[in-house]
Amino acid sequence: MTLLLLLVIYLAFISLGLPDPLLGAAWPVIQEDIGAPLDAAGYLFMIISVGTIISSLLSGKVIKRFGTAKVTFVSVLLTAGALLGFYFAPSIIWLAICAIPLGLGAGAVDTALNNYVALHYKAHHMSWLHSFWGVGATLGPIIMAQFITGQQAWRNGYLTIAGIQFALATILLLSFPLWKKVAQNRNVAQSEATEAIEEEVQEQEKHEKPLQIKGVKLALLSFLFYCGVETTVGLWGSSFLVDVKDLSAATAAKWVSLYWGGLTVARFLTGFVTFKLSSRMLIRVGQLIALVGAALLVLPFPTTFSLVGFIMIGFGLAPIFPSMLHETPTRFGKKHSQTIMGYQMALAYTGNTFLPPLLGLIASHSTIAIFPFFICVYIVGMLLCSEQLNTLLRKKNLRAA
Repeated sequence: MTLLLLLVIYLAFISLGLPDPLLGAAWPVIQEDIGAPLDAAGYLFMIISVGTIISSLLSGKVIKRFGTAKVTFVSVLLTAGALLGFYFAPSIIWLAICAIPLGLGAGAVDTALNNYVALHYKAHHMSWLHSFWGVGATLGPIIMAQFITGQQAWRNGYLTIAGIQFALATILLLSFPLWKKVAQNRNVAQSEATEAIEEEVQEQEKHEKPLQIKGVKLALLSFLFYCGVETTVGLWGSSFLVDVKDLSAATAAKWVSLYWGGLTVARFLTGFVTFKLSSRMLIRVGQLIALVGAALLVLPFPTTFSLVGFIMIGFGLAPIFPSMLHETPTRFGKKHSQTIMGYQMALAYTGNTFLPPLLGLIASHSTIAIFPFFICVYIVGMLLCSEQLNTLLRKKNLRAA
């Protein structure tokens, strides 16, 4: 029963990844078809991101009231409707309107399922969960590419993805009894150390709001820096390789695709590593590997080392995000974990939205050669926040003992 529910959650995360890269993949044809300016895609992306941030911040109260199953179902239904709206949209205004429910739906389902898996499943399931997001994010452009062959074919691509989302919404609706049965039979195993920390955190929570719990703000900053690294590498990596390393655009794109591929594959492999290493150790090791990879981009080595650097950054980042999410209930207690998870996802999307353009703004007035230095600063910031948080948790553990 529990395994069957986990499969449903994995399917939901594949569907979560499907729409994310569609706008970028289809924009050249969308722009020509509806006569939109080039920079309109950026505004649509920001509308989606703002909607995602808002729904992440509100998700704690909403999920507490209606439950994970219902919120996930409605969110996927909202996303499917938004994608269907893209299919019918006659102008950029309608695309902007449809972008609102697309962002709202994505943020709610992301937060809901991350917290559910963090509470009820092992760390390897969280790593595999996010590798399935990578599967969806990879399949989305592939599906769209199959349709971008004729006039207005991008619409058929959106229609196909919308159909997949509606099918998943139907599966989620039919799975409501399954969620109830699993909830009734759920017994989450905890170690004595975790129980001691949990008791202390619960005692603090009687008088504290989520943001007042020690370490929460450090965790939020860690998510901000993490997503700043991940998205900045993906967005500006090709430009750095073309302008600084003198590679062709096609070769640079292939190298950056290896970064995304390495991140997705490594998340799947990390699921097996979690049987041997704790989430905290995986976070630390991942940050150090990513920092070494960024250093290879900074140092004046032959171009081949840049390829190794990109792959190392992808492999290093792979375990960090899932492990930080899975640690949330252990770090801050179950009572506020859903609300804090929403805050973390909101800061993650904030990092995705604003930190990469910050580099672009500064580079436009200087040079894209600053790219690896920004990556190093973001990784070091994440590492410092993470280690300071670990210090606070160790002190909390000692007091509990």
